[in-house]
Amino acid sequence: MQNHQQKHIAIIGGGITGVTSAYTLAKAGYRVTLIEKNRYAGMETSYANGGQLSASNAEVWTHPSTIVKGLKWMFTKDAPLLMNPTPTWHKISWMAEFVAAIPKYRDNTIATTRLAIAARQHLFNWAEAEGIDFNHERKGILHIYRNKAGFEHAGEVSKLLAAGGLERRAVTPEEMRAIEPTLQGNYYGGYFTESDSTGDIHKYTHGLAQACARLGVRTLYGTSVQRTSSNGKTALVHMHSEHGDETLVCDAVVVCAGVQGRALAAQLGDRLNIYPVKGYSITVDLQDAASQQAAPMVSLLDDETKLVTSRLGTDRFRVAGTAEFNGINRDIRAERIRPLVDWVNQCFPGVNTRRVEPWAGLRPMMPNMLPRVGPGRQANVFYNTGHGHLGWTLSAITAHQLVGHVQAHFAQAFKSYTLLELGKTMNPETQHIRQEA
Repeated sequence: MQNHQQKHIAIIGGGITGVTSAYTLAKAGYRVTLIEKNRYAGMETSYANGGQLSASNAEVWTHPSTIVKGLKWMFTKDAPLLMNPTPTWHKISWMAEFVAAIPKYRDNTIATTRLAIAARQHLFNWAEAEGIDFNHERKGILHIYRNKAGFEHAGEVSKLLAAGGLERRAVTPEEMRAIEPTLQGNYYGGYFTESDSTGDIHKYTHGLAQACARLGVRTLYGTSVQRTSSNGKTALVHMHSEHGDETLVCDAVVVCAGVQGRALAAQLGDRLNIYPVKGYSITVDLQDAASQQAAPMVSLLDDETKLVTSRLGTDRFRVAGTAEFNGINRDIRAERIRPLVDWVNQCFPGVNTRRVEPWAGLRPMMPNMLPRVGPGRQANVFYNTGHGHLGWTLSAITAHQLVGHVQAHFAQAFKSYTLLELGKTMNPETQHIRQEA
């Protein structure tokens, strides 16, 4: 019987969840193959997100106000939340489950907060151990509110975050400007979370992928998965690359494929109701000293516009946000980028926005806003996906949870094998004793 160190696990998807999964499994002693369709790790949803490691943004979206805003903004092209009104069965089923999860809003927000806090130190320790420079700034996150209603709702959310173990404090407009002097405009108040931080998710993912390779992980970039299957003991992954077709035979498979995970899960006999929720970002090139001084160092979250910011080193400023329900569509639409540029011009007028890099990515989102982590119908199929807008924030802890599920599976398989072999070696005179027992 093979011990777990010899077990071969295939991971489909080289974004932040796939790479953290590969890293933790390799550290646990498994033989790992990471399969990614792009030429490098972290080239899609893990490429240019808001850059926040934000336990303070753990509030799930399954709140009645989300439905109201979605209906209100449905035909406003530059709205923070935009729903394509064209019906599809996938969208309808996802929305129905989203509504059904509203009663769990409080519990799921608290649970997400706990996960986010638990993930932090793992992410930081890995970066230190592997020498990953990802423009990490541990200066906190400031939530800003322009009116009393938004501020008071934030106060209720703060109670849930506190129940999950997160400390954040209310701040006055004067305190907000002391925290981030470059912020312009009039505000009712804010909430500041000192323990949150920011960084460049792509740099982090790339650096951890390099660490995986040093640990012996086989990385297959530029390789697309055509189909996959499992009989509970052996998994097959049929792949295509520039070198032709290949079938990978392994002991287990882990699906970390983002919005593509739904189709892969169906092949494996599972229902994974992930919906692609598009987000946009701009990366502002801070070309001159004046822009560098005028751009914020403290990360912000503007709750009214649903925009977040992060400072990525001396010469880059990231602004990201919005949510668009429009299927698997990666088009970068000008009317969705324009509000991000306008927001920078309004809040940080000293920043030159002549050169900005637009981007769009698809968040893999479950209806209840919680990631899917654990086994599928087949005993050797696992999932670590569906993290939505908190993929980076939660990735380290869900990777550790995944290792626990994998270890439990192989431990049970070893126990079953041992009992089977014991039964085969027992002589007829003692078999009836075991059967009666």
